Amino acid sequence: MAINHWLVKQEPETYAWTTFVKDGGTAWTGIRNFLARNHLRAMQRHDLVLYYHSVSEKQIIGLARVTRTAYLDPTATEGDWSCVDLKPVKPLVAPVTLATIKTDPALREVPLIRHTRLSVMPIAPAQFEYILKLARTTV
Repeated sequence: MAINHWLVKQEPETYAWTTFVKDGGTAWTGIRNFLARNHLRAMQRHDLVLYYHSVSEKQIIGLARVTRTAYLDPTATEGDWSCVDLKPVKPLVAPVTLATIKTDPALREVPLIRHTRLSVMPIAPAQFEYILKLARTTV
């Protein structure tokens, strides 16, 4: 089965990578955008996920893995919303900044640049591998 690649965004002041690591994983809840919800629903167990600190840091900081596919988001009081479970794999050796992503021609098609408000997005395998290379990190 092919492994898909994703990026999730989170404000470090709300749920930092260090907290995620300390918790040992989390349900990725609270997504209230239809496209992001559909991306959550497309995630499969073992898919790899880049963890991006948004707003104040603007950098990819870690690597995570999907441990449970989409299920009903328990934080949703109305509507048809989903969440997945993620667990941390490892921090990136060298975080990859938004500035680097924006200026690197190999990453010009990364959805992070085109869909700035989207909190869950797919990453093409070649882009994912390139980001890991910039981060001096392997899976």
